[in-house]
Amino acid sequence: MIKGILFDKDGTLIDFTATFGPATAAVVRTLAKGDSKLAYSLAEAVDFHLDDQIFGETSIVIAGTVAQQAQVWGKMINRHDTAVLTNEIDILFARYATEFVTPFSYTSDVIDRLIASGLAIGLATNDSEIGARNQLEKMGFTSRFGFVAGYDSGHGPKPEPGMVSAFARHIGAQPHEVVMVGDSSHDMQSAKAAGSLAVAVTTGMATANALRLHADHVLNGIGELPDLITLLHAN
Repeated sequence: MIKGILFDKDGTLIDFTATFGPATAAVVRTLAKGDSKLAYSLAEAVDFHLDDQIFGETSIVIAGTVAQQAQVWGKMINRHDTAVLTNEIDILFARYATEFVTPFSYTSDVIDRLIASGLAIGLATNDSEIGARNQLEKMGFTSRFGFVAGYDSGHGPKPEPGMVSAFARHIGAQPHEVVMVGDSSHDMQSAKAAGSLAVAVTTGMATANALRLHADHVLNGIGELPDLITLLHAN
C-alpha cells in the first residue's frame, strides 16, 4: 500500500517556465547591475535565453542547485565568496520565483484528492527550502505539506536518495510505500536509489522517452496520479 506521495516542485506542481522564466531573468539582471551585455552572458552561461525567457535542455537552473549557479556566475562577476553568493542568489530566487509562481490549474484539486484518500504529502526540491516554503505559502498550500525539503535541508540534493528516505522516515513508512513524483531524471534516480516508486510527469522540460529510461510510470501530468494510486492499491 502507498502511504505517501513526495512531489518535486518545479515542472510538477508548478509551471516551470511561467515561474522561473521571469524569475531567472530578474535574477540575472540584478546580478548584472545594469550591464546589459553581462546579463546576456550570465544567461547564456546557464543555457537561458534572456529575451524570450526560455531554458535550454542543459540549463543548470532546471535540475541543478543554486550553489552550482553561484560557481558559474561567481567567476563572471568576480565573486569568489561562493557561499555568500549562493545565499544571495537563494534570496533573489526566493523573492522572484514567489512573485511569479504559477501552479498548474489542477494542482490544488489533485493534492486535496490525495489527502482525502489518506495519503501523506511532501515536497522535495533542488530549490532552497525557504524558496519552496515561500512559494507554497503564496499558493495557499502550506498546510497540505507535512514535509518540505530543499537542497539545503540536510538530506542532500537530488539525484541522491536523502530527501526520499527522510520523507519515508517522517511519515513512518518504508521506502517502497512512498511514491516520488517528478519531471526529471534526477527525481526518478532519487526515488530508485531510495527504493521508492518513481513516477514521472511530462509537464516539465524532459521528454516522455527520456523519462521512461528511469521511471516506473510516466504520466501526462499529476492529474492522472489519483487513478494510478487507485490502480496500484487494487493490485
